[in-house]
Amino acid sequence: MKAHWKPVCRVLLLSLMCLCCLETAAPQSHDVDVALVVHPDTPVSNLTLAEVRKVFLGERQYWSANVPVVLLIRAPVARERSVVLKTIYQMSDSQFKQYWIAKIFRAESASAPKVVYSNDMANELVTAIPGAIAFIDTREVRPGAKVIRVDGRLPGETGYPLR
Repeated sequence: MKAHWKPVCRVLLLSLMCLCCLETAAPQSHDVDVALVVHPDTPVSNLTLAEVRKVFLGERQYWSANVPVVLLIRAPVARERSVVLKTIYQMSDSQFKQYWIAKIFRAESASAPKVVYSNDMANELVTAIPGAIAFIDTREVRPGAKVIRVDGRLPGETGYPLR
């Protein structure tokens, strides 16, 4: 290796080491509940976990006669997506994708859930699209989104199932 590359390599190595240290020192949010939120005009305020499953499996496609369910799900690697896949879908990410491909192929649904890339995006879309439903880190729920009780419990309450 030429001598003029050694300082550059050292800087890059130190930068990578610092990033690794920051990543491992970052606080973990595994104890934070994931809130189920809907558009404020959605005619629902409490769902059982079984009803949430029906909604997210596409078995319930309308909130009322003229308000369709619009499913929003976080992109892969988001903690909220992991909670939803584990607790609601009870599937791996690849099983989830296959499930929706098959459902669309059989014409049981017009489209798969819309992918959102951040909690900010989920908040924006839930408050803008009638019938929208999403999972958002409880700490990031903004005013305007309606938080739904699951099995009669809100995030933070004992026995809340979405953690």
